[in-house]
Amino acid sequence: MTSTPQGPTDETDTTGTTGTDRASTTLLTGRVVLPSETVADGAVVVAGEQILYAGSRASVPPEHSGASEPAGWAPGLTLLPGLVDLHCHGGSGGEFGTDTEGARTAAAHHHRAGSTTVVGSLVSASAERLLSGVRACAPLVRDGDRAGIHLEGPFLSTARCGAQNPAALIAPDLKLLEELVLEAGPGVIAQMTWAPELPGASQLPAELARLGILGAVGHTDADVRTARAALAALVEHPVRGGQALVTHLFNGMPPMLSRQPGPVAAALSAAGRGEAVVEVIADGVHLDGGTVQMLFDTVGPDQVALVSDCMAAAGLPEGDYTLGGLHVRVQGRDVRLVDSGSLAGGVSCLLDQVRWCVADLGVPLTDAVRAASTTPARALALDGVGALEAGLRADVLVVDEALVAQRVMRRGAWLELG
Repeated sequence: MTSTPQGPTDETDTTGTTGTDRASTTLLTGRVVLPSETVADGAVVVAGEQILYAGSRASVPPEHSGASEPAGWAPGLTLLPGLVDLHCHGGSGGEFGTDTEGARTAAAHHHRAGSTTVVGSLVSASAERLLSGVRACAPLVRDGDRAGIHLEGPFLSTARCGAQNPAALIAPDLKLLEELVLEAGPGVIAQMTWAPELPGASQLPAELARLGILGAVGHTDADVRTARAALAALVEHPVRGGQALVTHLFNGMPPMLSRQPGPVAAALSAAGRGEAVVEVIADGVHLDGGTVQMLFDTVGPDQVALVSDCMAAAGLPEGDYTLGGLHVRVQGRDVRLVDSGSLAGGVSCLLDQVRWCVADLGVPLTDAVRAASTTPARALALDGVGALEAGLRADVLVVDEALVAQRVMRRGAWLELG
């Protein structure tokens, strides 16, 4: 994870504007979605890479009166914070963990789609390939192109491997974990998914915390007691946001039954207590709409992090592709392994999921946006992102009434949408 410095710098005056003339500030107007409310007649003022003000248009401070709207700015727009994707494998033909240019291509695809903060996920692989993968991705984290690396394995259950290559799955290996951290560099690996029922897994929460990595329970066949103990251990060894994480809830784990509640029940309990954030793939394929509605109604948007789990085919036509070397087929929003038929990630970006939650499921816009921005940023303690607030990074997603992207600003610069 990289952090954007916050607060005044040597080139910042007491009003929060940079040393440039105030007339260089940008005024964005429309409906503004804040973390806890939506302002119908709102405004966001930006200078350089920083937000100076976000709130009611009528309350814009007088020191920002010189701010002007961009050329061609239209009425009827809605301003969202740049979205934050904690679990993403690729896009536009690029896959995280292959090579640096492929990772850069994938990150750029999601930035243009409105996910201005992306954590790149690496699928399970041999030690050699994982070391090569973090080596390829680390430069993008250090230069701010990505917010960190997510290791989805290789300490996962073969019984619940999903699209993970079962031949690559192993019991927890603390030496390998340390080698990966040393290869990546300090703070680069942000989170790691692991199955708590594996031999030696009880050592992982403390070791992950020591290395500054948030532990995520997932791809697990654990019973409810084992899963509860693992989530409690992650809370007892707090790191980053201080809460445990659950990788794509319901997927990669046994179903919750009345006499076999399993990891789903453990995760829901922990999220209900405010001790865990559950990842949710709200693409209409991985989960039924009723399940997603239930999660917003019960644990709420402060404990739900929408994630894309996108693979390299996101943004490309239907057809055959690969994920971690495995053959997958894309048909619409459905992505499956050709050999087994298992779901193999997705092709829906976070804005697609926000739109589905709001338009199809009736989730309030503020809640859906919070689950796709503020909550994931808090879960990994990603500085400076996740909300439209003064002092945070100028990441702004501009959408129309149908929640379709019209413009995307990242670090104060407009991106080409393509």
